[in-house]
Amino acid sequence: MNIRTINDYKELYQEEPTVLVLGYFDGIHLGHRALLERARKIADERGLTVTVLTFPESPRLAFSRFTPELLLHLTSQEQRYRLFEKYGVDQLVLTAFTSEFAQNRPEEFIERYVKRLNAQVLVAGFDYHFGNCRANVQDLQALFEGQVEIVDEVCLNGEKVSSTRIRQAIQAGQVSLANQLLGYSFMTEGIVVHGDARGRTIGYPTANLAPFDRVHLPSEGVYVADVEVAGKRYRAMTSVGKNVTFDGREMRIEAHIFGFDRFIYGEKITIFWLEKIRDMIKFDGIDSLMEQMKSDEQFAIKWKA
Repeated sequence: MNIRTINDYKELYQEEPTVLVLGYFDGIHLGHRALLERARKIADERGLTVTVLTFPESPRLAFSRFTPELLLHLTSQEQRYRLFEKYGVDQLVLTAFTSEFAQNRPEEFIERYVKRLNAQVLVAGFDYHFGNCRANVQDLQALFEGQVEIVDEVCLNGEKVSSTRIRQAIQAGQVSLANQLLGYSFMTEGIVVHGDARGRTIGYPTANLAPFDRVHLPSEGVYVADVEVAGKRYRAMTSVGKNVTFDGREMRIEAHIFGFDRFIYGEKITIFWLEKIRDMIKFDGIDSLMEQMKSDEQFAIKWKA
């Protein structure tokens, strides 16, 4: 897959005709997958390529009062690129959603971006908006001379699959629901760093993770997880939060990996969040903590999707 980052529409020129997919892809969930698969099917039938025009960061940054959460994603940049390629995208075109970009009239957006990319077919979701007046898909069909494919909403359990719904599930600790909506396991990638080494003294050594990317984290608690180390996956129980039993004040991600005893400081690992076991609890001593951890361990080992 070819990836292009542009700063101005004048940088765009493409001779090869393409199926162009429009939208913002925070995490590539089941709804996004439906767009990409529709585009790939049309492209294969007509001998075209598939191009996605999107933004590396949330368009809300150009409109909303800033909060740090606006910089967070559902999946890392690297993972998004892998998924685009997996679902059949040939070219990814990235442009920043700036105040200047937002001022494009719908007609200008078609002339400056869609036509310069030599789009023969447009694929967009039913709720896609564009241009300075938030034109909708009906306007897209009226303004574009070629074929426009509108993909209906994708639902799970009677509700629309959306990035907002996935974020809400993650923030509530409902990672298994988030995984269903995404169509793959929600994950956190990072490097293993030194912590307090307290877990090792009580028989539960942990890998302390410093996340690489600006990705959402699950709510505080203890989770069933898989951890990938050097290309191999292991079952683990993983906590997110402050170690309140020992008066911890820093937010930490700590994974106890079953059947694993190698030192991996400085190595990259990936945590796949599977199911929440419980909230963080302040225990009255080591004995009660150990009893709970043994229970958590059995839950994690026996858990199946």
